[in-house]
Amino acid sequence: GFRHSYSSFLVLILKLGRSKHFSLVDDLLVRLKSDQYRVTPTLFSYLIKIYAEADLPEKALSVFYKMLEFNVKPLPRHLNRILELLVSHRNFIMPAFDLFKTAHKYGVFPNTKSYNILMGAFCLNGDLSIAYKLFNKMFERDVMPDVESYRILMQGLCRKSQVNRAVDLLEDMLNKGFEPDSLSYTTLLNSLCRKKKLREAYKLLCRMKVKGCNPDIVHYNTVILGFCREGTAMGAVKVLEDMPSNGCLPNLVSYRTLVGGLCDQGMFDEAKKYMEEMLSKGFSPHFSVSHALIKGFCSVGKIDAATEVLGEMLELREVPHTDTWGTIVPTICEDYETEKMEEILEEVMKIEIKRHKNSRGRHWIGGLLD
Repeated sequence: GFRHSYSSFLVLILKLGRSKHFSLVDDLLVRLKSDQYRVTPTLFSYLIKIYAEADLPEKALSVFYKMLEFNVKPLPRHLNRILELLVSHRNFIMPAFDLFKTAHKYGVFPNTKSYNILMGAFCLNGDLSIAYKLFNKMFERDVMPDVESYRILMQGLCRKSQVNRAVDLLEDMLNKGFEPDSLSYTTLLNSLCRKKKLREAYKLLCRMKVKGCNPDIVHYNTVILGFCREGTAMGAVKVLEDMPSNGCLPNLVSYRTLVGGLCDQGMFDEAKKYMEEMLSKGFSPHFSVSHALIKGFCSVGKIDAATEVLGEMLELREVPHTDTWGTIVPTICEDYETEKMEEILEEVMKIEIKRHKNSRGRHWIGGLLD
């Protein structure tokens, strides 16, 4: 005459489910119903969790209807968890959409998160028109969108290269009293830079602070990279110079990007200035940056400047790349008297080359000295 407690069923279902004995879980559900146990929403939260961990979207979808069989009204959190699992599988996006559209018939009304889940899925799937319709439906059904709702659409528009519409959406967002988050601005800045709309990107960067969102290092570096990619490194210089007054200090990436961009444009003296500023702040340039600068100076006959850069690197115990040696040593040989050349190379010999190039590097330089 012993009767198991409802808690015993819950524990056993959770254990069996995590061990992937799903047929035994189904047997226990049948027994719960036949023995007329009074079940709670917690049981179905467990089931959704089990099927999500096992990556079984179809089983998770069945939980929604299983709840109705037990006369338990699904809650929005149950709906959302099922939707999240369904849309993570491309071939289950439409079943998720069908569930979303019919949920109200069972007394479950999708909330903002529900809409965001579906909008995000359709945007990633390239179905931007459906995402837009869902966004507009939110207003019709008195469901208040949030910052994430706008950001999802902006990201979708940017993926489709519709950056102007994304900027318009930002304006609409601001007009409705929403404060865009950092990621929303990052999305727009990146897209504007990729579309070569650098003036607009810089204006947006300046506007952020006015709208209560201080630009961070990611925002600044995005725009610096945009200017450098488009061969307008002096624009990147202006952005970097603006940073301290806006409470954001340049970091290693800021300097590396700027120095590389200046070198690409043949502005080697400017590049050297910012590399020295970079070094003074304790940042170490990537070997590609110092190599580009040394190679650039050599190409325009500024050997003293090239050796000065090399000297600064050696003083910091930074090991130049073998390509750097291959550029500067022959140039020194051509432009200096033997005595001066030996003096420079003997200083070079005092610096350890990386272990895997040590013996070969010393032999090569020694051969040049000979």
